[in-house]
Amino acid sequence: MTSPTEQLAEFRQSIDNLDAILLHTLAERFKVTQAVGQLKATHDMPPADKEREAMQIARLRSLAATSGLDPAFAEKFLNFIVAEVIRHHEQIRDEA
Repeated sequence: MTSPTEQLAEFRQSIDNLDAILLHTLAERFKVTQAVGQLKATHDMPPADKEREAMQIARLRSLAATSGLDPAFAEKFLNFIVAEVIRHHEQIRDEA
């Protein structure tokens, strides 16, 4: 039988693995959004797209609910990421 301490270590290892997956996934996402920022700067497009953001929020809230995750948390998480993406896009535009 597994002891509580061993179980805890196993849970923590899984959490560590999932954290690594999240960070690697975010890094890949930001590589793509950097390319989007370059495209937008080249073609004088605005850094933010409120219509796209609203669609993404609705989509992720729905996915969160389906996955058993709090939709409000998913929205906060996406808003945090989008704010960083917009900051990058503005920086790219200003450097162009």
